[in-house]
Amino acid sequence: MADYRLPPSDSQTPRFAILVAGGSGLRMGAAVPKQFLLLRGEPVLAYTLRAFAAPALGVRKIVVVLPAAELDTWQRLGREQQVSLPPHLLVSGGATRWASVKAGLAALKGHATGLVAVHDGVRPLVPLAVIERTYAAAAVHAAAAAAVAPKDSVRQVAPHGSVNLNRQRLRLMQTPQTFEIDLLRRAYALPELPSFTDDATVVDDLCRVELVEGDYRNLKITTPEDLLLAEALLGAK
Repeated sequence: MADYRLPPSDSQTPRFAILVAGGSGLRMGAAVPKQFLLLRGEPVLAYTLRAFAAPALGVRKIVVVLPAAELDTWQRLGREQQVSLPPHLLVSGGATRWASVKAGLAALKGHATGLVAVHDGVRPLVPLAVIERTYAAAAVHAAAAAAVAPKDSVRQVAPHGSVNLNRQRLRLMQTPQTFEIDLLRRAYALPELPSFTDDATVVDDLCRVELVEGDYRNLKITTPEDLLLAEALLGAK
């Protein structure tokens, strides 16, 4: 792995965000994709979008990547639910998450420098402090990602049983995962591999990814239980 040299930056380094919302919701068992499910009366994706549009973060442009067949659905939901949404650019995604992020990056082609955060559209409760930590760390290290320590014991399944893993040395990856924009472009110019599970794995061969403290509330809504938990957490606020 070669060390990536971060270009000179300052407090005015532009910030961008790519919200990837290409899920089908099969594990949710719902009639609509999970990013459009209502959370206290508003689509899940609306909460995520508002988080990155918070003025304190100073994000200049937000790209929302959706399946091509769902672009009209998102616009219709906004009208029907009368949801006030921050300005954002809609982009058609690809068949995989990798392809969708690549499409989001292409929408930022006019920006030569900056920091870009990639975030799951179905992580609506991400605290602003977590987003800010990834931007701040990426400004120093070129690549940063939110992560949390496992709460449970962890075992690795082996052909003849399982083996215990030291959870103190393990982290559960979250988003946002934030990068110097040229670095992310270089990583996504390489061929897609089956081993790519998130943006950190795409960048790994080019640059070390700095892990920053995530938040257990920053859950990814994947199953019906996740939606119930998100409702409860919002109620607790």
